[in-house]
Amino acid sequence: MSFDTLTGIAPVIILLVALLAASIKILREYERGVVFTLGRFTSVKGPGLIILIPGIQQMVRVDLRVVTMDVPSQDVISRDNVSVKVNAVVYFRVVDPQKAIIAVENFLMATGQLAQTTLRAVLGKHELDEMLTERDRLNLDVQKILDAQTDAWGIKVANVEIKHVDIDESMIRAIARQAEAERERRAKVIHAEGEKQAANALLDAAEMLAREPAAMQLRYLQTLTQVAGDRTSTVIFPVPGNLLDGLFKQAAAKPPAATP
Repeated sequence: MSFDTLTGIAPVIILLVALLAASIKILREYERGVVFTLGRFTSVKGPGLIILIPGIQQMVRVDLRVVTMDVPSQDVISRDNVSVKVNAVVYFRVVDPQKAIIAVENFLMATGQLAQTTLRAVLGKHELDEMLTERDRLNLDVQKILDAQTDAWGIKVANVEIKHVDIDESMIRAIARQAEAERERRAKVIHAEGEKQAANALLDAAEMLAREPAAMQLRYLQTLTQVAGDRTSTVIFPVPGNLLDGLFKQAAAKPPAATP
């Protein structure tokens, strides 16, 4: 083969190599390719080696891994008219590459904007105390709404986590005062409940001692023993009131002595 012949077919060889390189695509395990033939959807291919017809078929790569999207801080007014700033993180992935490419222009941007509006809408229906104490339930509510709305885009929202609920400094002080008042209220209720239980126990004890007079005498002796055990110079001995009443009655019934 002469040099002129090689020179003539060299461009053809180069063109064939370029076409072959353009037609061969390799997709990783977590990637899928949405193939269009003359602008019309043909199929979803991958992973592995994909051969396309150059100039006629085009392919759009879609990543099937879980995407972690940070939702910027949103200004939310709660149901009890408290202004807070809330940010969250959304975990989602593509489950239908065809819908993710054809049904929406940019599924990442669309999901992010929808997450922001849904977060504001859901949290605005709840009070501040619910945002702080029932975060798991709010996460689940936002996740269900997002998952239902992004289903038409071939997106599966796996989880939504509210990260921070930023409250104004004046509101923090008000919450602290409220918590302190709540603790004082509980302390008073517990103290009153203890007094009530003690009164009931004393009433039961009094009824039991009233049924057995000897038990009262034993109780007196036990009290005297306890008092005597203390190192004090003063001894207090309880005297039953009915005993004093009997002495007073005897004194009143005794006739006065005759005067000489």
